[in-house]
Amino acid sequence: QVQLVESGGGLVQAVGSLRLSCAMSGRTFSNYAMGWFRQAPGKEREFVAAISKSGGSAYYADAVKGRFTISRDNAKSTVYLKMNSLKPEDTGIYYCVARWTIPAQVMDSSRYDHWGQGTQVTVSS
Repeated sequence: QVQLVESGGGLVQAVGSLRLSCAMSGRTFSNYAMGWFRQAPGKEREFVAAISKSGGSAYYADAVKGRFTISRDNAKSTVYLKMNSLKPEDTGIYYCVARWTIPAQVMDSSRYDHWGQGTQVTVSS
C-alpha cells in the first residue's frame, strides 16, 4: 500500500555529484523512517543511509560518510540523498526504503518493510 518512487539517477563522472529523490504515497510520510540501499552488479544490497521520522537522527555507511547527505522534507513527502565526490564504486541501483521506525540493526535490509523500484547510478572513472 505504501508506494515509493525514486528519481534522479544517471551517469556522472568521478568526483561529480547527484541528488536522488524518493516520493512516498499511500501513507502519511512523517510516520515513517526512511533510508537508502544500493546494489552493485553481482553483489548483495548494501546499506547507504537512513533518517528518522523527524529528520533528527541520521545514519551512514562508512563508505559514504562525509560524502553523502540524507535529508527529508515532510511537507513534500520526499526523502533525498545528496551524493558528492562520487566514486566508481558508488555505481549501482539505489533503492528507497521505509519503515515505521529505524530498526535496531540499521544496516539489515530485511528489517525494512517497503521498497521502491530503484534508480540507476553510474559513476565513470
